[in-house]
Amino acid sequence: MALNLLAIAGGLFLVLVALRDVFQGVIVPRAENTVLRVSHYLNRGCWGIWPWVAYLLYRNERKRENFLGTFAPLMLVVYLATWVALLIAGWGLIFYGIRDQLRPEGLSFAECVYFAGASFLTIGYGDIVGMTTLSHMLSLTAGACGLAVVAVVATFLFSIFGAFQQRERFVVTLGARAGAPPSGVGLLIEHAQAAIVPDLAQVFRDGQTWMAEVMESHLAYPILTLFRSSHDYESWVGTLGTLLDASALVLTTIEVDDAIRGQAHVAYNLGRHLTHDFTNYFGFRDSGSAAGIERAEFDAACKRLTQVGYKLRNGGDDAWKRFYDLRRTYAVHLNTLARWLEIPPVQWVGDRTILPHH
Repeated sequence: MALNLLAIAGGLFLVLVALRDVFQGVIVPRAENTVLRVSHYLNRGCWGIWPWVAYLLYRNERKRENFLGTFAPLMLVVYLATWVALLIAGWGLIFYGIRDQLRPEGLSFAECVYFAGASFLTIGYGDIVGMTTLSHMLSLTAGACGLAVVAVVATFLFSIFGAFQQRERFVVTLGARAGAPPSGVGLLIEHAQAAIVPDLAQVFRDGQTWMAEVMESHLAYPILTLFRSSHDYESWVGTLGTLLDASALVLTTIEVDDAIRGQAHVAYNLGRHLTHDFTNYFGFRDSGSAAGIERAEFDAACKRLTQVGYKLRNGGDDAWKRFYDLRRTYAVHLNTLARWLEIPPVQWVGDRTILPHH
C-alpha cells in the first residue's frame, strides 16, 4: 500500500510539473516564476554549452552560425518530447499505483507506462484495460491530457514562427538602410548619402512598433530570443543596437529637425526599456554603466557624419559627454545580451574583435 501511494504521489508530481510548464510556457504571457520550469532549465543549460560546441567544431564562421541557428528550432522539439515523456512517465506511475484495478493482473511498471502511453496518445490497443470506474476515468483523463497538450503545442509553434517572421521583416528592412553589418552610424550615413534624411522620422517610428512587438512576443516566449536571423551579419539584438545608437547620436550630436529628434527620443526610451527588461528576465548581473566605446571611436563617427553633410550640434567635448551619458544607460545591458546570444557583431555591440574582417 505504501509503495502504491508513493507511486501515485510521484506520478501526480510529474504530471503537474509538466502541465504547469506547458501552461506557463505556452499559455501565460511572461510567466515570471521559473521554479520547476523544465523548459527554462533546458534552455539555460543547453545554451550554456551549445556555443562552446559550435566554436569547438567549426572554425568557419558561416558553418558556426548555421550550427547556432539550429538550437532554437531543435529546442522546440526537445520541449515537446520532454513534456510528453514526463506526462507518460507520470501517468505510468499513477497506473502502477492502481495496477490491481487493471487487467491482466500482475502488470509491471514498464507495462503500466505502456498503458499510460497508449491512453495518452489515444491509441487504445485493448491489450490492457481498466476494470473499475476510477481506472476508466484516469485513462480518459490521460487521453484528454494528451490531446490538449498536442493542440496547445501546435498553436504554440504557429505563434513562434509567426512572431519570428514578423521580427525578421524589420531586421532585413533596417539592414538595407543601415549597411551590413548594420550600425547606428551607418543608418545615419546611408540616409544622408541617399538624400532621404527626413525618412529617419519614419524609421524611428517603425522601430518603435517593432521594439514593442519584440518586447511582448519575446518575453512571452523566451525561446524566440534564441532564433537567429537567416541573413548574414544580422540579428535582432544588432537591429536594436542600431536603433539605440542612431537615436543617441540624433539626440546628442547632430543637427536634425524636430520631428526626427522627437521620434528618436521615443525610440531611445522604448529601446532602453527593452534592454533592461530582457537582462532582468534572464537574470544577468549589472556589471556597470560604461558607454562601451572609446572617445576615439566617437570622434571617428563624428568625422564620418560631417563628411556626408551632417552638422554637429555641440563642440567635441560637450557632444562626447552628452553621448556618453546617454549611451551608458543601455550599453552594458545591450552588450551583455549580445555576448550571451553570440550574435554577429555590429559597430559598438558584441564581440568586435572579428568585425574588421567583414
